[in-house]
Amino acid sequence: MLLNIKNLHVAINGKEIIKGLNLGVNKGEVHAIMGPNGTGKSTLAAAITGREGYDITQGEIWYKGKNIVEMPAEERANEGIFLSFQYPVEIPGVSMTNFMRTAINAQREYRGQAPIQAGDFLRMMEEKKKLVDIHEKLTNRSVNEGFSGGEKKKNEIFQMAMLEPTLAILDETDSGLDIDALKVVARGVNQLRTSENAFVVITHYQRLLELIVPDFVHVLFDGKIIKSGGRNLALELEEKGYEWIKQEHLV
Repeated sequence: MLLNIKNLHVAINGKEIIKGLNLGVNKGEVHAIMGPNGTGKSTLAAAITGREGYDITQGEIWYKGKNIVEMPAEERANEGIFLSFQYPVEIPGVSMTNFMRTAINAQREYRGQAPIQAGDFLRMMEEKKKLVDIHEKLTNRSVNEGFSGGEKKKNEIFQMAMLEPTLAILDETDSGLDIDALKVVARGVNQLRTSENAFVVITHYQRLLELIVPDFVHVLFDGKIIKSGGRNLALELEEKGYEWIKQEHLV
């Protein structure tokens, strides 16, 4: 199993948000995490990727056979975990080209490889730009500076394509996207999907899941996964809302 989360408890500033969550993800799978606001979806993403300020008070996160609870965030990234943020930040003065080459070379150094050659890097950039349909003008600018919401999300999918993670976590990547931008993002994800990687897609709505078809859908409520199923579960949530899940859970 690529990712195996056991009885996870996570607190922020002393308040418990994740309350005994279990989740298993194998290579080749796409898992969708759905649920209303404030139930812990983004907290789960932060705990897996090692963001500061999220205290794991109990439980284990196993990735590639290692318990990564104490592993620094940068090491988790070098091990192949990628997070697409809900609100990507701007990095003024840092070009996309330099940013990506630095990130790739950090991974290569971690793996004991030599830095990527300039020609190989540029060829790789051209290949991945075509894959996610990102315009030259975006990659020539500073990271996310002055980008629209859709451009920021496209840019993150481009970064994911360049880094080729084993586990990619998309935290509400569909937030604020029009249908055309959503299709570009989904196409990039679908083309990057292989039998050797996995995706965890966090979303409120099933419209993204019409384009990135999940193998499993999980409903997160009050810090726990209370229901799991196939893609039909997402359709049911779209039709009935979350109240019926809450009522079923409380019975």
